[in-house]
This record gives sequence, C-alpha cells and structure tokens, in this order.
Amino acid sequence: MERIASFSVDHTKLKCGMYISRVDGDIVTYDIRTRRPNIDEVMDTGTAHSIEHLFATKIRNCEIGPDVIYFGPMGCRTGFYLLVRSTDHKKAIEMVTDTFKWISEYEGDIPGASPIECGNYSDQNLIGAKSESKRMYELLSKWSENKLNYEG
Repeated sequence: MERIASFSVDHTKLKCGMYISRVDGDIVTYDIRTRRPNIDEVMDTGTAHSIEHLFATKIRNCEIGPDVIYFGPMGCRTGFYLLVRSTDHKKAIEMVTDTFKWISEYEGDIPGASPIECGNYSDQNLIGAKSESKRMYELLSKWSENKLNYEG
C-alpha cells in the first residue's frame, strides 16, 4: 500500500502550532498541534473530549461555520484536525485563535455532554480544556500564514 502523507511528516521535528496538513481541492486540513509528539505528555482523554465539544460548537457558530467540515482529536492525543472548505488561511488562524480564547474563558456546562447527545458524556475535563486552550491562544495569537507550513 502507498504511504499516506501524514505518516511522511517527521514527527520528531513537530512543534506546537497550526499547520496545513493537506489540501484537497477547496478543502484544507489543518493540524492543530497542542503537544510535541513523543516529547510532551499527551492530553488526557477528558481534556481532548471537552475541547472537541467546545471547539466544534464555537467554530460551527462563527463566521466560517458553514465551511467547517470536521473538527476532532488526533488519535495520538497531541492535537486536533480541522477541515475547512473555501476559507482563507488568515481567517482560519483568526477563528481558531478566537475559539481557543473562548474556551479558555468558558464557564458553564459543556455543550453536548449528556447521555442523549454523547457516547461517553462523562469523560470531560473542563479545567484541562481551559488550560490547554489558554496556552494555545497565547501561541496562536502570534501565528501568521507564513508559519502554516511544517518546518524541517
């Protein structure tokens, strides 16, 4: 079988940030790396799950919401994937940064965290999600389009 593109990225060189993973026509896959692979401790599942619920809710209700195809965690728990259609990179960075800021300040119940709405509703960690998001907001608030390509 052919090796997929994401396995061709040297994970020993990845840093935290937001990167273009692939472009398929008008769909861009962004890798949002919150941890350095194989170096930093991975996110606990509750933190990743809470970010997933909060981020997906906020990003789908913002300016680029109609163009969001998917947001979800990486299996390795070092970040998230965001797939967006027809959105310029500058706007995507802005919306991701704003979303992390919103999560870092969030108070209240986590959207979709009930047994009716979620298959594992009790595995949530809002404190972890807020901490992770604050760190990512601070990092991405200084991000620019020229940093979207993986280094190395």
